[in-house]
Amino acid sequence: MANIRITKEFTFETGHALYGHDGLCKNVHGHSYKLEVTLIGTPREDAKHPKNGMLIDFSDLKKIVKPNLVEVFDHATVLNITSPHKKLADEMEAMGHKVVRVDYPPTCELMLVDFAQRLKGLLPKKVVLFSLKLRETQTAFAEWYASDN
Repeated sequence: MANIRITKEFTFETGHALYGHDGLCKNVHGHSYKLEVTLIGTPREDAKHPKNGMLIDFSDLKKIVKPNLVEVFDHATVLNITSPHKKLADEMEAMGHKVVRVDYPPTCELMLVDFAQRLKGLLPKKVVLFSLKLRETQTAFAEWYASDN
């Protein structure tokens, strides 16, 4: 049987700030992110299996992505704690704010690298992460492809 790619889209609201950036993104601000997760593999060929003909049930993919990415990042502020933003993260958390602490500048590009690493080990054995696309605005996005890495 042929390889098939499937894609599911997820949305979440996240704030971030880019320490040392030379433009407006140095300020804490937010985005309505759209994440496309594309998997590749061979659909199941087992007439007796309830998932026959599927690479992965979209609801099963949702059960992987939502708790491990969407719920982690949704309505959180992502800050690089290897920068002076560690102090800001500490202060925000002390006031009850949801903060995701990362060791990289939380750009769209590096968030995708992080997301790919988080998802790789969670997928079923015969399903491979093909690509990720993270849309930060309606006109700007970054893409990650397994074949490039």
